Amino acid sequence: MASSLREKQIQALKRMINFNQPPTKATSSEPQWKVLVYDRFGQDIISPLMSVKELRDMGVTLHLNLHSDRDPIPDVPAIYFVLPTDDNIQRLCRDFGNQLYESYFLNFISAVPRQKLEDIASAAIQQNCVHQVSKIYDQYLNFISLEDDMFVLRNQERESISYYAINRGDVKDTDMEFIMDTVVDSLFCVFVTLGVVPVIRCPKGNAAEMVAEKLDKKLRENLRDARNSFFTSDSIQTGQFSFQRPLLVLLDRNLDLATMLHHTWTYQALTHDVFNLQLNRVEVEETVEAKSPGGAMLKKKKSYDLNPTDRFWQAQKGSPFPMVAEAVQEELDSYRAQEDEVKKLKAVMGLEGEDESAISQLSDTTAKLTSTVSNLPELLEKKRLIDMHTNIATAVLGQIKARKLDAYFETEEKLMSKAVLDKSLMDMISDPDSGTPEDKVRLFVIALICGPPMSEAEIDQYCVALQGANCDISPITYIRRWKAYTKMTAAPSQYVGGGTKTVGMFSKLMTTGSQFFMEGVKNLVIKKHNLPATRIIDALMEMKSLQDVEDFRYFDPKLLRADASSVPRNKSPFQEAYVFVVGGGNYIEYQNLMDYVKTKSGSAGQRRVVYGCSDISSASQFLKQLGHLGQEMG
Repeated sequence: MASSLREKQIQALKRMINFNQPPTKATSSEPQWKVLVYDRFGQDIISPLMSVKELRDMGVTLHLNLHSDRDPIPDVPAIYFVLPTDDNIQRLCRDFGNQLYESYFLNFISAVPRQKLEDIASAAIQQNCVHQVSKIYDQYLNFISLEDDMFVLRNQERESISYYAINRGDVKDTDMEFIMDTVVDSLFCVFVTLGVVPVIRCPKGNAAEMVAEKLDKKLRENLRDARNSFFTSDSIQTGQFSFQRPLLVLLDRNLDLATMLHHTWTYQALTHDVFNLQLNRVEVEETVEAKSPGGAMLKKKKSYDLNPTDRFWQAQKGSPFPMVAEAVQEELDSYRAQEDEVKKLKAVMGLEGEDESAISQLSDTTAKLTSTVSNLPELLEKKRLIDMHTNIATAVLGQIKARKLDAYFETEEKLMSKAVLDKSLMDMISDPDSGTPEDKVRLFVIALICGPPMSEAEIDQYCVALQGANCDISPITYIRRWKAYTKMTAAPSQYVGGGTKTVGMFSKLMTTGSQFFMEGVKNLVIKKHNLPATRIIDALMEMKSLQDVEDFRYFDPKLLRADASSVPRNKSPFQEAYVFVVGGGNYIEYQNLMDYVKTKSGSAGQRRVVYGCSDISSASQFLKQLGHLGQEMG
């Protein structure tokens, strides 16, 4: 039985590809051939979950974009996986007219409205192909699972539900309604896929509250409609955590802007910050020697998939970078030892002479050779993964050295934990060798939000220095206004117990023979601390009284009558929680929650926290959004 959201989504996709029947052994061994047609949203949902090989194993011979030019394949059924938008429905109807496929299985990513169903029906009648439209399904899969414990709502067109879209000054009520409805529709899909109705908590007076009210209403309406409810089997759901309902905590991005701009030190978050990890795929620029007579060095981009099936990635993605570099080195050494074994076997197999020892050695060798041959695919896969992580980590290390990211990370951690700085902010901003202009703006915004209070004159002085260093200061314009607007005078105190400590650099990585020559990079160890989102989750899951959550609203869609004065009924701590940030999130926040879960699991049973956000933004993407907001204030 699938327990995680990711596994349940994969299960639903496999069922859909098998003509909405649960896959059986018979269908696995002899699948029926079919064509899969998706739009860009459908492609984003499938690509992190299923490889081309897995699709092929399920009988998908071709997978095509709905809006590409497609040739007719008259004797094959087609499975469509698209959003019910006007453009998509029109294209679908054109496919009917062009008689592209033998039969059509229409799967909509989220619920198709009645009006659009009627459009499809009338097109099918006009084109005389009603008998070919075999099935129409609402799949309720309008979200993207990136990890077992992480999901996002959008990758394509994510600007429409971004922090900028929600917070711009001239946003119309109709635009806001559309954004909130989009978010609610996707969250509804998440809980339909899980088959559970959550208890909802959210702060007052922001976008998260609007989402909570709408989601509560949508879940309530579905529960009332007993015949068509998705949650009727809720009580008999057999799952690891089914004995207790999960908690859904909706948060607004404005709760914590500093984390979105923070320079990080863990592998996954660094890869995202530096190379914009997208849908579990990262593009790295590598220098290769050209085959031309001149032998010049060329730069080319190579993309790598970082899948949850990659053991090294799963084990190390949350580790500080120096530990990752050491782990890659260890993997490399162990692989080389195995490779040497194979080379020795080759030498022994060429034995000459017929003496006793040679014969006995040969029989041992034959046994070893048999096991080596059976281990060869595993060894080759190990080699591929080591090469991949070596290339990624080397590229990340190059960026750390070029931009002095270790110094930025250390300074920001000190600002967040109120420690004394070794090097003044002004020195870092005016140092031409220290980071890019973007790095400097990120550092200053964090100092503005978390550091000691500054006077307007001081801020102006820093702005002049930043402009002198070629920085765009429009994000600072927005943050100054944001600080004045928000009643967040207590915000800086939310970042507690952070900081770093420097330990002696690993001797293994200081020798020039190592793959990672780490000289000049500090070996920083992060002190465990909880970011604002994690502290709120801790308080709500554990039923603690914390000032930050005292005025959080409570919604329970299963209660018959809802009113604004609903008080939490739950007296026992929650075992499972879903955190959703309206306005974007990042891997630093995700990793902080996962570290929190590790500290809690075991003490009182298995805890589980799943992190979700409207979109994953890298620091530079988020800074651009703040810049646009600042320019509009201009």
